Amino acid sequence: MKDLQLSSSRAADDSAADDLEDVRLLDHYDDSASLPDRKNQNSKRIQVSVGGMTCAACSNSVESALLAVNGVLNASVALLQNKADVLFDPDLIKDEDIKSAIEDAGFEAEILPESNSSRTIPNKTLLGQFNIGGMTCAACVNSVEGILRELPGVARAVVSLTTSLAEVQYDPSIVSKDSIVNAIEDAGFEASLVQSSEQGKIILEVLGILGDLDLQSLEGLLCHINGVLRFRFDRNSRELEVCFDSEVIGSRSLVDAIEEASGGRYKLSVKNPYARMTSKDLEESSKMFQLFTSSLYLSVPVFLIRVCPHVPLLYPFLLWRCGPFLMRDWLTWALVSLVQFVIGKRFYIAAAKALRRGATNMDVLVALGTSASYFYSVCALLYGAVTGFWSPTYFETSAMLITFVLLGKYLESLAKGKTSDAIKKLVELTPATALLLVKDKGGKCVGEREIDALLIQPGDPLKVLPGTKVPVDGVVLWGSSYVNESMVTGESVPVSKEVNTQVIGGTMNLHGVLHIQATKVGSDTFLSQIINLVETAQMSKAPIQKFADFVASIFVPTVVVLALFTLLGWYIGGVTGAYPQSWLPENGNYFVFALMFAISVVVIACPCALGLATPTAVMVATGIGAKHGVLIKGGDALEMAQKVTYVIFDKTGTLTQGKATVTTAKVFTGMDRGEFLRLVASAEASSEHPLAKAVVEYARHFHFFEPSDTKDSQKNDKDSKYSGWLLDVSNFIAVPGRGVRCSVDGKHVLIGNRKLLTENGMAIPTHVEKFLVELEEGAQTGVLVACDDVLIGVLGIADPLKREAAVVVEGLIKMGITPVMVTGDNWRTAQAVAKEVGIHDVRAEVMPAGKAEVVRSFQSNGSVVAMVGDGINDSPALAAADVGMAIGAGTDVAIEAADYVLMRSNLEDVITAIDLSKKTFTRIRLNYVFAMAYNLIAIPVAAGVFYPWIRLKLPPWVAGACMALSSISVVCSSLLLRTYKKPRLTSILEITIE
Repeated sequence: MKDLQLSSSRAADDSAADDLEDVRLLDHYDDSASLPDRKNQNSKRIQVSVGGMTCAACSNSVESALLAVNGVLNASVALLQNKADVLFDPDLIKDEDIKSAIEDAGFEAEILPESNSSRTIPNKTLLGQFNIGGMTCAACVNSVEGILRELPGVARAVVSLTTSLAEVQYDPSIVSKDSIVNAIEDAGFEASLVQSSEQGKIILEVLGILGDLDLQSLEGLLCHINGVLRFRFDRNSRELEVCFDSEVIGSRSLVDAIEEASGGRYKLSVKNPYARMTSKDLEESSKMFQLFTSSLYLSVPVFLIRVCPHVPLLYPFLLWRCGPFLMRDWLTWALVSLVQFVIGKRFYIAAAKALRRGATNMDVLVALGTSASYFYSVCALLYGAVTGFWSPTYFETSAMLITFVLLGKYLESLAKGKTSDAIKKLVELTPATALLLVKDKGGKCVGEREIDALLIQPGDPLKVLPGTKVPVDGVVLWGSSYVNESMVTGESVPVSKEVNTQVIGGTMNLHGVLHIQATKVGSDTFLSQIINLVETAQMSKAPIQKFADFVASIFVPTVVVLALFTLLGWYIGGVTGAYPQSWLPENGNYFVFALMFAISVVVIACPCALGLATPTAVMVATGIGAKHGVLIKGGDALEMAQKVTYVIFDKTGTLTQGKATVTTAKVFTGMDRGEFLRLVASAEASSEHPLAKAVVEYARHFHFFEPSDTKDSQKNDKDSKYSGWLLDVSNFIAVPGRGVRCSVDGKHVLIGNRKLLTENGMAIPTHVEKFLVELEEGAQTGVLVACDDVLIGVLGIADPLKREAAVVVEGLIKMGITPVMVTGDNWRTAQAVAKEVGIHDVRAEVMPAGKAEVVRSFQSNGSVVAMVGDGINDSPALAAADVGMAIGAGTDVAIEAADYVLMRSNLEDVITAIDLSKKTFTRIRLNYVFAMAYNLIAIPVAAGVFYPWIRLKLPPWVAGACMALSSISVVCSSLLLRTYKKPRLTSILEITIE
């Protein structure tokens, strides 16, 4: 038993490929291939890491390749762990021979060190999302990322300025989430955990805690609840964070236990992590607005006193001398001091924290510029009071500068809220409550109870009323209705739902009442996965942003040095007589004249625009893509998609509908047609392949004159009510690239292609070959059936093309992109399908592992390649391609390997994805033009480069306004992507090569 390898009963489903010729389980099968004698004492065991395995067929191929090596005593391959355990005789072969054998089979191999051969459980890493407050520009982002990456136990850290989020992958056994939060706060930023991949965590809002006694009572209750691991209560927000063992107690059971034990004293409600983020965004926007309005109210009088001092009635009051200063000086000083040190305190705090960690950011520039104008003005006043020589003051510069900076920050916060609308709308799709069906011990429904939708647990029976949203993913237990899934899939036509059909959380039930059973809850639901994909994309950085991050890291120090040179240049020039004294303001001097230029340089330089150019555009694009059913996984995917020159399409399920049907069943012997179909169906019932299902469906319809209810209601014919008509099957084996063979009621049966029969010593008669050619030229797949070494019949199977396939292919050609089709089917069938859709470059009879090689062959000449597929066997090619596009109806493995997910399974979205990528990067380039051109033009003007010729200079407060507008212009430019319209079918054919 120690050599027995157990596999999932659905292994055959995992190996489902595009058609029968793609199935790979074992290249050869030999009943006599028994294991060698294991009593050989001179043996060695090693473990080998195997790359490129995608299904059970691959693992079996590796095992076969290893067992075929002389000297290998035993070999066991674990697909999920991507490892092979090999027992061999070291006198006959060496470790490298084993590695070579695996590589010769078409897979990657690496001998694992001895220490890794023991059964040790690796440390589990968690993925945490943290909200970061206080970031103002790309320099802050770089600082936070640097701090996180230096922490021991942190494997990866990505920080987004636009979402104010940090995504950190860390080892909880080395560093805790509290340590991560503390590290961020020690660097001068605000931080809090939003959510973590750690299981068994819930955040509750608790009402009813009035004092310390109530809090102690709550802590006592939690300590006595079995399964609670730890908890923390925040007095300010009244939020209770509880970590629990999900194997012992569920989230709803935990809430019920707390409320029951407290006798109803505490009222609990679950906090949605996304809703908490939204509320924090609103709080930040509201706070910035309050600061801006307060600064504006205080700055306007200062500005009017400077610009319009001769106001009737007020003018005598302003000129009234009170002590050493005039009243206008006192008022100006007092008002600006409030702006500078009360409202502007946040700039000083942020600048001090940045300098303490050896970094610089926009806060440093603002604090430096405003402090220079403020303290110079204070010194000028004091100097005038002592000497009687009154120099001009520039208090209004400091006040107006802070006001304009706060205005820019407020408008940026509003714009950021607009860019994250996609996530907010997705979150709003989930209903707040759900109706839980209460059943007695016998399973009879005795009532219903309204619960929080976030407390639903897998297996819960739920009631969905007409006009309400489906709370979670599930399966229909009772009832029938039509459900609008357009908000999730983008498909406008309502979908019929009956017993045993799947429903998606967040979709709208239109007509009848449904009873469903929850299958996926929380982060496992389809809607949550979409939100996670959109969030991940918004967190990611396009390669083009690396340049902006580098510029931002050196921008502030460069500006400060430039400002010093400006100050020294103008001051030395004045002292040495390089320019006339008439250029000086009234009662001014050379130092003040030079200082104003230097302050303008400091305040007009803005690294924020550079830092916002890419992430804001990516955020808007990901939201727009989700709206149109195209999920984008990252900025790098956007950047590569707009460069695509080749699009490689998988055939079955991608270009075709993936709904194979038997069109022909021809018997060449005297066997009864019904018996022939019964024999074939019995053999194919053991397979999960799409073509096998089509054969079984056809045979069932022939026998009982009715189709199956649904594809989900007949997952296994042996369990159906008609299972009695199938014959007994034994020794079932799927032969990769060939077909299947088995024993049916004692008869040796082969079902597959030409290669399967010829390799088993059977010849194909001329009339059968002619019939096969006719099928293949008609875009059908011919399946040969042999019984006891006699060819008894042929099945013709067709898979209709998607209606939009030909138009999309023609549209890609008009865009200058070359379409390619790759399939494991035979050449005649492949050529017939390709001809129908208009593809001229076809790669047929390609094994699953070979699809990735096809992708690499196109990449070898420098081309950017996109791969469109849907099956597990497509995942290596999707991963190898520069841009992988997975059909939304495909497998989870394919979706995981792809860069784009086409939720509607519509090929039009391939063009939408490429077109949106091109539009997005056109906008990003325009954003960089705005940001770079602004600084390249504005800084020389602020430094007074043109002043000697045209007397053009920018007062510091005007420079501050320009700085605020630069960031706003970039954000507004990105928001224009919200007007994007996807290409229509009628306009696709009008696309011309640019």
